[in-house]
Amino acid sequence: MIPPSPRSSEPTVIEAGAWADVLVRRRLVHAAVLAPTGQWLVQGRPGGPVRVLAGPADVVALAASIQLRIRSTRPESR
Repeated sequence: MIPPSPRSSEPTVIEAGAWADVLVRRRLVHAAVLAPTGQWLVQGRPGGPVRVLAGPADVVALAASIQLRIRSTRPESR
């Protein structure tokens, strides 16, 4: 697998919001909400624990880790 190229800037709230929306729409997480403090509250499944992510970079990192997990479990990637 090709390693990701380094980012030239930090993820923005808009980018994190877009990724959070994709994760929820694709049912990869149950909920992802931006708190007034700038933190993100993410719940993996209904009734499950809520993770507190520090900011946009953590949301993007979560999306990347989910993508990596999905890709690594596909039969064609083995």
